[in-house]
Amino acid sequence: MAVDVLAEIPGVNMEDLRLKGFKVHELPASVDTQASRGRRDFYKMGLVTGDMTVYYGDKILEINDTVLFFVNPNVLHSVVRRSKKTTGYACLFTETFITGSERTGILKNSPLFQIGDTPVIALNSEQATFMTGIFQKMLAVHNGDYHYKGELIRSCIELIIHEALRIQPSRNVSPFKNAATRVTHLFMDLLERQFPIERSAEPLRLRTAQNFATGLAVHVNYLNRSVKEVTGKPTSVHIAERITAEAKALLQHTDWSVADIAYALGFEYPTYFNNYFKRVAGVTPKAIRK
Repeated sequence: MAVDVLAEIPGVNMEDLRLKGFKVHELPASVDTQASRGRRDFYKMGLVTGDMTVYYGDKILEINDTVLFFVNPNVLHSVVRRSKKTTGYACLFTETFITGSERTGILKNSPLFQIGDTPVIALNSEQATFMTGIFQKMLAVHNGDYHYKGELIRSCIELIIHEALRIQPSRNVSPFKNAATRVTHLFMDLLERQFPIERSAEPLRLRTAQNFATGLAVHVNYLNRSVKEVTGKPTSVHIAERITAEAKALLQHTDWSVADIAYALGFEYPTYFNNYFKRVAGVTPKAIRK
């Protein structure tokens, strides 16, 4: 079943986005106020002024001013607008659009990849004016016929990321409350760093609590106890939910066969994957693909 998961962003041409790997647009003058869910296969960054609530992972963020926002597609998120009037700009792009080792490094050290950081950065009037100029430049280039528009937009994305880090450095260096919180954070970070899966020939390495305990150099019982204490869910549930979420994304957004997806996620046989997926998701992989 085809789902237009970008329906919450009016004016976005899905085919154009898939072909070019990026899209820059101005937010419409008014929008419906219902909740909108984000897609998983595109990164988002934007400048927005409005009155809304953003649900980002386990965070609830209230916005009623001008902010710069970053959205990691691996984090579940949704937006509830309390006012129909929202202004600003947004840029969507794929990870493959940001090419080159230096650019990739910038991206992975930015708020887009720092799962524990807030995706919203409040701006003063001077900062908002500066960011508005960058987004307007991207929009003009995107709508123009400049031969190297992709390269120029990449440079603008880098500039926005650098300015964001300058305005609000990463908060992930904050001390942890206790050892259990620290090891849980390390586990969640190690789990997330395995995704997204980009090549079926490189299967998932860490799939069990013991795998993660070995990688973190702690006893598996200590890891399980810490994760359950901090999050309320067993380590195995976190792993199963994340693998299943990635499987859904691959089923919906790639043309890989179910067998290829099974191998990419570390299953020796497709039958094992089918049974695992149905047990966790409640439906078969083929049902998700349809």
